[in-house]
Formats: sequence, C-alpha cells, structure tokens
Amino acid sequence: MTGDQSATDLFEANRTRLVRIAYRMLGSFAEAEDVVQEAWIRWQGVDLSEVRQPAAFLVRTVTRLSLDVMKSARARREAYVGNWLPEPVFEPDEETPAEDELTLTLMMALERLSPLERAAFLLHDVFSAPMDEIAAALGRDPAAVRQLAVRARKHIQDARPRYPVAPEEGERIAKAFFHATNNGDVTSLRALLADSVILTSDGGGKANAWLHPIVGMDRLVRLFSGLHRKLTLPAILVRWTRIDGLPGYISYERDGTLQTTALEVENGRIVAVYITRNPDKLARLGLPGSSTELH
Repeated sequence: MTGDQSATDLFEANRTRLVRIAYRMLGSFAEAEDVVQEAWIRWQGVDLSEVRQPAAFLVRTVTRLSLDVMKSARARREAYVGNWLPEPVFEPDEETPAEDELTLTLMMALERLSPLERAAFLLHDVFSAPMDEIAAALGRDPAAVRQLAVRARKHIQDARPRYPVAPEEGERIAKAFFHATNNGDVTSLRALLADSVILTSDGGGKANAWLHPIVGMDRLVRLFSGLHRKLTLPAILVRWTRIDGLPGYISYERDGTLQTTALEVENGRIVAVYITRNPDKLARLGLPGSSTELH
C-alpha cells in the first residue's frame, strides 16, 4: 500500500463520523460536507509519520473548521427570511449509531449556545470524545472545556425529551395529524394538539411559510381549517418517517410544495410542529420540488 493510499484509507474510515460532527455543529449538510472536503485537502498535506492518532487529528481539524464556519453562518441566519430550522435528518437505518439520534428540539436548543459550548457538548456528550482531545480541538485546557460542557447542559436541559414516544405511537399520532389537517377535521385536530402547541415553519424565502411561530391550539386549528377551505387539492403523502428523532412525514401539501413535518409529542399530545419547506434543505430527498413536477 502506498503512502497516498494509506492517507486516503484513514480519511475514508473517518469520513462518516466527521460529516456527522460537522452537521451537528452547523445544522446544514451542505456546509458540513464543505468542511469535511476542506479537511481532506488539509489532510493530504500532512506528514502521517507525525500523526499518532489520525482520528483525533481529523476531529480536531473538522471542529476548528466548523467553528470558523459558525461565525459566518450566524451572520447569515440573522438575515435569513423567517424561521430557521436545521436541515432534516431522516429515519436512521440499522447501521446509524445512536449518537446520531439528536432530536430536532435539541438541535434547536443547541442554536442558543455559544460556538465553544456547542462544540464541547457535542464532542463530549454526543460523540464521546476524550476530554484531552476536545481541549486540543478547542484550544482550551480540559478544566475550561469541562465548564463549557456543564454550562451547555444547563442551557439545554429543558430541551431533552422527558417522555420519549415509542415509534409506533409516534407514527399513529403523525398519521392522525396528517389526516386531520388534510380533511379539515377540527374535532380530531383539537384532540391531538396541546393547548400551548407551537408551529414553526422554514421556507427560507424560497417557499411559502409563516414568518413567525404560531402559538396555541386555537390559532393552529383556525390556520389549518382556513387552508382546508381555501385550497381544494388534498395533500399527497410521500412517506411516514422519523425526522431528527421525532415522528413525522414527507408530503406535497395543498399548494403542491414539498415539505417535511416533524411532531414533538408529550403525554400523547403534540406540543410542537416543525415544518421545513426550503427546497435547499430538502434537496437530499431527490424528489421534485412540487407536485406539479410529478406529472
């Protein structure tokens, strides 16, 4: 095996993990893949004889690159049209590690952390990296990194699911929600929603979406009832799935737009609805952007 082949093999053995780390830090697969590609370019110039732990070296490189991207990404999000949601991750296959099953709610909570807190939490609590490796990646001593992780946990503890929903129950509720909104069934919709339910939708200025969160059962019921009256075409289900650990589905909605819908459920009621319509964030599905393109 040549030196080049050895470097390539080492990188490819870590690529999937590196993309996961970058995605969880950035909330965008496109940005994560760009970061990993930059790490690959830098890796090609490394003298492997001087690298004792290739995996740790690559995690350190991707972490630092992600921190750099986060600075500009936050500035872009301030100018983002409407609500910003992380790019959806769909139901994992059997080979997907449990570490990759952060819920969308927790991903949203991570947005409230500083870049260093987010990196410390993800690397330590999610990806189980040793503290000395995290300290090297962040350029901080282990004690400081430990404090970053502690602060991060305190900030996001309310976002952790207190009552995990079994997959079968989650799918039942997702199906009931889809049919209730599609059929204008107000009674069923009220039975599904918590009083303080919040709907957040992300169109990114490229697809119709509500620019601000909609709060409360009554407002959501009126919203979906109005859509049922105004738009005569029914929604088209693509498939049921789990989205960032939450029950949900992919559909073409009444206006023909492709979207994902993820539902946060507590005590049998829907407490949050997350809708992603930005076509850039749904490109990985490989589906037409609207139902009109199906014909």
